[in-house]
Amino acid sequence: MEAFLVSTGVVALGEMGDKTQLLALLLAARFRRPWPIVGGILVATLANHAAAGAVGGWVAALMGPVALRWLIGGSFLAMAVWMLIPDKIDEDEVARTRTRFGVFGTTVVAFFIAEMGDKTQIATVALAARFSDLWAVVAGTTLGMMLANVPAVFLGERVARAVPMALVHGISALIFAVLGVLTLLNVGALF
Repeated sequence: MEAFLVSTGVVALGEMGDKTQLLALLLAARFRRPWPIVGGILVATLANHAAAGAVGGWVAALMGPVALRWLIGGSFLAMAVWMLIPDKIDEDEVARTRTRFGVFGTTVVAFFIAEMGDKTQIATVALAARFSDLWAVVAGTTLGMMLANVPAVFLGERVARAVPMALVHGISALIFAVLGVLTLLNVGALF
């Protein structure tokens, strides 16, 4: 349960203001069909995070506990810094896929590509390396993505204007930094 809850919280906060959340806003504004967009986000996230989780599990199996702790702790600290860098979305990428795949297909392709090497994908790798329950991590990171992106699809610009993204990014960075330090020091129930 710990892996699920930590994964959900970390990704939900980390996703706020992320490029995939911006992509959700863009898709909602362009298509105005929320349910196929939400379904596409779910499918793309499950596929992407399952692959990322598998990589995290593989890394954990290859490394000893001390090296793994340093890798995960360093990854969380790097994520803390990365959270402070605002994301942008490439609208041309969405326009190219829009005509070929429809609303659902465009969302799946665009989200899967946007998540490649993204903060939440890297966080999923680190979380899967830390926790032995791969499915709890993938379920948690997927729920975190949905918690951040579904409101963006349905409420669009109103949410973006109401939530101070600098504050959300700062809180996310602080959480990743605390997780990194706790991991490096091997302190606490989580690490």
